[in-house]
Amino acid sequence: MQITIDIDDPMPIFSQLVAQIKQAVAADKVKPGDPLPSIRQLANDLDVNSKTVSKAYKLLERDAVIQSRGYRGTFVHPDAKDNCQIDLKAWMTSQFEEFIEKMKAAGVTDSEMRITFSNVLNDK
Repeated sequence: MQITIDIDDPMPIFSQLVAQIKQAVAADKVKPGDPLPSIRQLANDLDVNSKTVSKAYKLLERDAVIQSRGYRGTFVHPDAKDNCQIDLKAWMTSQFEEFIEKMKAAGVTDSEMRITFSNVLNDK
């Protein structure tokens, strides 16, 4: 699996990593159970901050595309191919659109929604 980072791309580096790893899984360039480089190793190879790689790995683990096995390393998840097809952003967008439509039908203003959303988000 070859990962390349384009620093001129407006897409954040962690998003580029997530997208390329998902593409590699979808194209069978990496298979379930295959090991991935450690966060430190990938950061060194790509000359990026290890926190950037860590963020990408956390998102991929959340999406069950990869799995961490403690000190043994990080591996491609057994269900990675199916899971990398799920578009969490599209799902969230549809959920928010549905919710906003209900709130507007109830007469809630955009400003009230923003304030409430911010308050709820900050309380968590």
